[in-house]
Amino acid sequence: MEAPPAGPAANIMVPDTTAHLQGSSGVHALMGQGCFGSKKGTNTILGSALTSASFISTVALLTLQYGVTLHNTLEKAAYLLVFHVCFMMFCWTYWKAIFTPAATPSKKFHLSYRDKERYEMEERPDVQKQILIDIANKLPIFTRTQSGAIRFCDYCQLIKPDRCHHCSVCETCVLKMDHHCPWVNNCVGYSNYKFFLLFLSYSMLYCVFIASTVFQYFLKFWVGELPNGHAKFHVLFLLFVAVMFFVSLMFLFGYHCWLVAKNRSTLEAFSAPVFQNGPDRNGFNVGFRKNLLQIFGEDVKLWFIPIFTSQGDGHRFPLRTLSECRNPLLSSERRWQEDGSDEDSTDGEAEGDSSVRLNIE
Repeated sequence: MEAPPAGPAANIMVPDTTAHLQGSSGVHALMGQGCFGSKKGTNTILGSALTSASFISTVALLTLQYGVTLHNTLEKAAYLLVFHVCFMMFCWTYWKAIFTPAATPSKKFHLSYRDKERYEMEERPDVQKQILIDIANKLPIFTRTQSGAIRFCDYCQLIKPDRCHHCSVCETCVLKMDHHCPWVNNCVGYSNYKFFLLFLSYSMLYCVFIASTVFQYFLKFWVGELPNGHAKFHVLFLLFVAVMFFVSLMFLFGYHCWLVAKNRSTLEAFSAPVFQNGPDRNGFNVGFRKNLLQIFGEDVKLWFIPIFTSQGDGHRFPLRTLSECRNPLLSSERRWQEDGSDEDSTDGEAEGDSSVRLNIE
């Protein structure tokens, strides 16, 4: 069982889900209980409570009671409009990050009843290894374990697709797993990584807006010009929380921007994926622009909206060079393609089929 390492992404651990959403190419995403299906995460409840408190304090206590710098209706309306847009986008991305279930491998990667029986009854490790190799020959598998063996999950009884990892929290394998975020009580992976990035960015914007707005009242508090005793508490609360979360989010968002630029997950940043020629941290790095398009899609208008636009099917990804494509496990990869179309390899890059998309909406 693979457990996410500790590191800059902090509190890494992955969602408790049940049912499958099937795409046109056999893509399966768990669409069952989600993170709130059986129990609520304490951090998620705390985050929701802080969000509600910040909204009430900002709108009711500051805007309605003290107004803005220019005390006129038009300025107040403009302030409220900008604030509510920031708040709406923050809540929307937060909701999507929480309730978008993690995608799991399709049935093609699970051992059939016959293969499972053969594998479990076989006592010789070398024969078990060969059984997995024979099965993997029919799948688009590029990566292996550190020892060069097939990446097999004993818990889920499946051969892991590239970039897929098993989460000990959710007890399931997750496609392109990045980490399990306790603040959204959900696994961040192929199906919701875009939502997670947008959540971080809109959270920072929300914090900046609150801090910049409250700062003028903090200055009045500092020089003793803030008359209302209750307002003092809310001013200090808003400024402290906004600044504290902004600083934390800034480091986390910067780290994930670096991961996006390199086309790595948090797990891959700490343990490089292993190809036929050995470990390669840049194995999936196909250039900044293509790395960005894999997550946000080609329609720039949808980049900043929490709608699923990521490329691919979560099972296979373009590789940096053709050298990894010569993996003997892939000798019969084309037989796995369901649409019968050929995969194109251009500019020294092994392209996966990015025409298949997971319909989350």
